[in-house]
Amino acid sequence: MESDLSQWQHFAAAQKSVQLAAGTVAHIPLTVRYLDKGVAEKGTLLLMHGIPTWGFLYHAVIDAFVADGYRVIAPDFLGHGWSDKRDCFDRSFKDQASMIIALLEILDIPKVNLVGHDTGGAVALMLAIEHPHLIQALVITNSVCYDRFDDDMLDFGHPIRWKNRSVADLVTALEESLAAGLSRPDRLSQYFREGIIAPWASEEGKLSLIRNAAALNANQTMALVDRHGSISAPTLILWGMDDSWQKSEDGKQLASEIPTAIFKAIDGASHWLPQDAPEKFTAAILEFLT
Repeated sequence: MESDLSQWQHFAAAQKSVQLAAGTVAHIPLTVRYLDKGVAEKGTLLLMHGIPTWGFLYHAVIDAFVADGYRVIAPDFLGHGWSDKRDCFDRSFKDQASMIIALLEILDIPKVNLVGHDTGGAVALMLAIEHPHLIQALVITNSVCYDRFDDDMLDFGHPIRWKNRSVADLVTALEESLAAGLSRPDRLSQYFREGIIAPWASEEGKLSLIRNAAALNANQTMALVDRHGSISAPTLILWGMDDSWQKSEDGKQLASEIPTAIFKAIDGASHWLPQDAPEKFTAAILEFLT
């Protein structure tokens, strides 16, 4: 049997890689890593993570989606996971959205069922508003929206506070964050903890996380608010109700502003919903898509 550590390494090894040409998103070519699994009998499901996670956030739910007949694409955002982490490009929500559009073009996928968690939810809202032709259905889960951004994550974005601190300090802070975002302590497995932290546990990773956090900007999400009502794709707002960072009130407000949206609560689960309650997470999304 594989050890816990080798399991997350196996997930990373299964990722594919594409290079975006200079001028596509940034002034330089950028490498994007992504997991691509399953056959699109019922369509394609694109799973977008947030900060400080990567595609591995969805490791506990991907096989269930594949078994139900979906092709699953789980990319690592720019500056996250094992995608490009060099210190020479922007990591704004708009640039992440441009990366997703470019990736779909490369993979020749015209339309997806889009799932966005945390900052990935903000990118998903942006795509649904500005590129509706790409979206078959939309799922927003414990998402950054309006002007609610976690203070601890914003703190990472201050180079003066974090650039000269050790990688060990960063790992400790991330471990505390992972624990705080789960309602079920047993879900903070070595597999999950080591896997989420691995991309950041180096000087390059630490600096990339600082730059990712520095890109968090409420202007980007507030610029979407008066256009929430233009979203036409069927929408599920799926929320772990114990989340102390992204409040359920925000999810309910979002659902009230998107004409097609329904709000579904997942009780007994917190921010890292795909890890905290994977069975309820997959069941809710599959029911919605059906």
